[in-house]
Amino acid sequence: MYAEERQRVIVESARSEGRVEVGSLALELGVTPETVRRDLTHLERRGMLRRTHGGAVPVENLVFEREVAERIGRMVEEKHHIAKAALELLPEHGTVMLDAGTTTGSLAAMLPMDRDLTVVTNSIPIASTLAGNPSVTLFLTGGRVRARTLASVGENATGFVKSLTPDIVFSAANGISLAKGLTTPDMAEANVKRAMISVARKVVLLADHSKFGEEHFVRFAAISEVDMIVTDRGLSRDEAAAYEESGPEVMRV
Repeated sequence: MYAEERQRVIVESARSEGRVEVGSLALELGVTPETVRRDLTHLERRGMLRRTHGGAVPVENLVFEREVAERIGRMVEEKHHIAKAALELLPEHGTVMLDAGTTTGSLAAMLPMDRDLTVVTNSIPIASTLAGNPSVTLFLTGGRVRARTLASVGENATGFVKSLTPDIVFSAANGISLAKGLTTPDMAEANVKRAMISVARKVVLLADHSKFGEEHFVRFAAISEVDMIVTDRGLSRDEAAAYEESGPEVMRV
C-alpha cells in the first residue's frame, strides 16, 4: 500500500471512529508503529488530524471557512509570485474568467492597462479592482453575494456563466488533493466554480502550496479537468510530478 493510500485509510478511520491508535493501525495496515507515527505527523502538518498520546483525532475543518480579510493576509508573497507568473498565460485579446479568490484577486490587480480583454468575475473585490482599468470590458455575474467571501452565487450567477465561452478561466480552490480533486466548503460557490470550469477553453488553477493535501466539503472539479496549475515552490517537485500524472502541467514559481 502506498503512503497516500495508507494515510487516506487513517483519516477515514479517524473520522468514522473518532480517534485512531498507533498500535491498532500498525496491525491493520501491516506496517511498523514508526511508519504510522510518520503518517500521523504528515497528516497533522496537512491539517487533517491532531496528534494525541498514542494516536490522533480528526480535525473537522470542513465547516470552517476563512473570511476574505483574513485570507488576504496569508501567503502574500507566494500569491504575488503566482499571479505574476499567471500574467504570461493571458491572451493578447480575448475573454477571461476570474473566479472569486485572493490569488485571482492578485492577478486582477496586475492586469495590464494596454490589452483588450473582456473579463467576467463573480467576485465583488475583483470587480472593484478592475472597474478602473480602461482596457477591460468588465462583466460581474448576478446572484446572491456571500458575506463571508464577497462572491456572487446562485442560479443567476451559474446561468450567466453557462451562457459564455471564455478563452481561459483562472480558478481558485480551498483544497486540492489527488483523491478528491478541487474542493471548497460552500455548495453554492462550488456550483459557480464548476460552471466556470465547464465552459472555459483553458482552465488554470492558481493556488499556493498550503492548499495541497486539503479536502473540503464540496468537490467541484477533478484534477484531470485542469490544464495548468500555477503554485509556489512550497510544493515539492515530487508532489508536483504526482499531480502532473493526473493531467495538468504544474508550474512552480
